[in-house]
Amino acid sequence: MAADRLQPSDLDAPIVQAPLAGGPSTPALAIAVAEAGGLGTLAAGYKTPDAVAAEIAEIRAATDRPFGVNLFAPPATAIETAAVARYVEALRAGGLEPLGEPRHDDDAFAEKLDVLEAQRPAVVSFTFGCPSPAVVDRMRSAGCAVWVTITTPAEAATAAGAGADALVVQGVEAGGHRGSFSDAAPGDIGLLSLLQLVGAWVGLPMVAAGGIMTGRAIAAVLAAGADAAQLGSAFMRTPEAATSAPHRAALAGGGGGGDRPTGLTRAFSGRTARGIVNRFQREHPDAPSAYPEVHHVTSPLRAAARRAGDAESINLWAGQAYPLAREVPAAQLVRELAGDARARLRELS
Repeated sequence: MAADRLQPSDLDAPIVQAPLAGGPSTPALAIAVAEAGGLGTLAAGYKTPDAVAAEIAEIRAATDRPFGVNLFAPPATAIETAAVARYVEALRAGGLEPLGEPRHDDDAFAEKLDVLEAQRPAVVSFTFGCPSPAVVDRMRSAGCAVWVTITTPAEAATAAGAGADALVVQGVEAGGHRGSFSDAAPGDIGLLSLLQLVGAWVGLPMVAAGGIMTGRAIAAVLAAGADAAQLGSAFMRTPEAATSAPHRAALAGGGGGGDRPTGLTRAFSGRTARGIVNRFQREHPDAPSAYPEVHHVTSPLRAAARRAGDAESINLWAGQAYPLAREVPAAQLVRELAGDARARLRELS
């Protein structure tokens, strides 16, 4: 690996902010995490290429620290259209409105690659699939490190073969969408097991993701072979995140006992994701594997529910340890967690 491309071990604080696409991701959050020594990440998903370029400019105007940008790899095209039509009819039969039209797109993947090649963030990470070796070479030639999210050892081997610089190793505990290359068989391996398997078989730096909320947990994954920890739910209650009000309330309502469990669902987007179980998730357990078609169908419904403060009709993405999320500034959170992790590692040594 070229010395001028960022490695997870180069970070002052061994903390990577998860992309948090779909609302919570903001330049302010990425800036705060970067300034505290971690890797702030801007989610490019669901945004136009122009919006991504503008947000990168906003980050660059505020900090000279390295940051990353996350892209959705293009989704599969083999969608069972009849299953999508049945799902839409079931939603309409239940009186759920407004609904959008199912359509297929690749989230302007090629155009966003053009933006990143020109803007040259320190890290370009990919979710939902492995970029081709040509794409990896293109980003690396621009000076960007390429990190690929994986959920199985086989995906890790594929990413290594494509030339990835590092792996984001996502355990099944993680909140939000599974980063699996195929939704037909999303990885369901716990983080600790996955770190051991990937570490034994694929010789790339690893960023551990899934249920990490405390300094102790960061220390644990570092001891297990990871070079850094990626946190998502931990940042969703920070003031810099644009998490919606009903989503924030649900995260805060987990309580000390975590009495609202999380579960995996395709109900909101047509792709397997983990969220706090609510009415919509319970009532639609058989949603088809059809991303982004189902995402476009439910997007207007979810937007209206957020405006109305209805937490039972929106995706409440959260990892299994979400009740430990705190409402503190992002930079403070990074410093406290990194300091605690270092203290725990000293105790272990």
